[in-house]
Amino acid sequence: MKKRYLRAALVLLVVVLAAAGAYAFLSGGGKGLKYRTEKAATGDIRATVTATGKIDAVTTVIVGAQTSGMIKAIYVDYNTPVNKGQVLAQIDPATFAAKVEQARANLMLARANLEKAEATLQDAKRTRDRYETLFARNLIARSDLDTARTNVETAQAQVSASRAQVEQARANLKQTEIDLAYTTIRSPVDGMVISRNIDIGQTVAASFQTPTLFNIAQDLTKMQVKTSVDEADIGRIRMGQPVEFTVDAFPEMVFHGNVSEVRNSPTTVSNVVTYEVIVRVDNPEMKLKPGMTANVSIIIDGKQGVLRVPSAALRFRMPDQGGKRDQGGTKGAQLWVLAGEKPRRLSVQTGITDGSFTEITGGGLLAGQEVIIEALEANKKQQNTGAQPPRFLR
Repeated sequence: MKKRYLRAALVLLVVVLAAAGAYAFLSGGGKGLKYRTEKAATGDIRATVTATGKIDAVTTVIVGAQTSGMIKAIYVDYNTPVNKGQVLAQIDPATFAAKVEQARANLMLARANLEKAEATLQDAKRTRDRYETLFARNLIARSDLDTARTNVETAQAQVSASRAQVEQARANLKQTEIDLAYTTIRSPVDGMVISRNIDIGQTVAASFQTPTLFNIAQDLTKMQVKTSVDEADIGRIRMGQPVEFTVDAFPEMVFHGNVSEVRNSPTTVSNVVTYEVIVRVDNPEMKLKPGMTANVSIIIDGKQGVLRVPSAALRFRMPDQGGKRDQGGTKGAQLWVLAGEKPRRLSVQTGITDGSFTEITGGGLLAGQEVIIEALEANKKQQNTGAQPPRFLR
């Protein structure tokens, strides 16, 4: 009998606790939603276009070989400063020197043949003059005079041919001297050697393609960033716009530059169209090196001391009592503010944005007003931490 009364009392207790919980839920939980808010405030906003790029020297000169042969000596290495005209390497000149001597001898032979032809011409002219005198006295036949005149013309032609052979030999000598000079590899510019692609004893062949021996950066205190900008953003890029970027080698430093060129040639990769934008930057401390990856922010526009709100406030939509979300209902930018404890929708005009904050240019929003960022569940904690009902005794 006592157990029956005890069980009845426990059942009554459970019913009372359940009724109390339901009342607490209906009375306390029906007060409405809670909100996470932030204040509208004045501040600075910068609209940017972000991209990645590669750092290069403004001018990089590829030094090649115009003659073939074995590398006899190398006078510079990586990071060696060089001046214009400085000797970088030497190709074995023995073969080319021999060709120069042979060409010089051919020139001397051609000049001797010219002198011989000129002497023959002078002799032919004297014979012709003598025959003309004899023919005037009727002492020789006309055929002898014609033969003498023909010999003069032939000698003149031989002189012309000999002179041409002299010029040909002189040009050949000049060409061999140029080839000999090409065996000495010189720097075409002032700069620094950033790569060396040869070793002593290596044979270079310039028959079909000019081999690359050195890469020389003309001035590493002036660098450029080659970056690719998406076609959706390229219309906002202009020459002279300020640029900020970082590199992995110095993550705490921000480098500054300016847009110097917007190239019109498109690049398409996987149906994504980009355009190359060149950014010039000073590098007085030589911290930036060719090949570094730059994380670039091109500053499109910037304003200081403007009224701004978190961009999340413009994306917020108010849930209704049935759990559905408000879809706005009107055109233009909208946000919600707290008037006392009640939310109120406000239409505003927006300006530039940096992704995190958006400028408010009109619409009645005042600095210091609380704008709603997110709706929170008021009784979430209470529901998750509710009391466990007692178990029945057996």
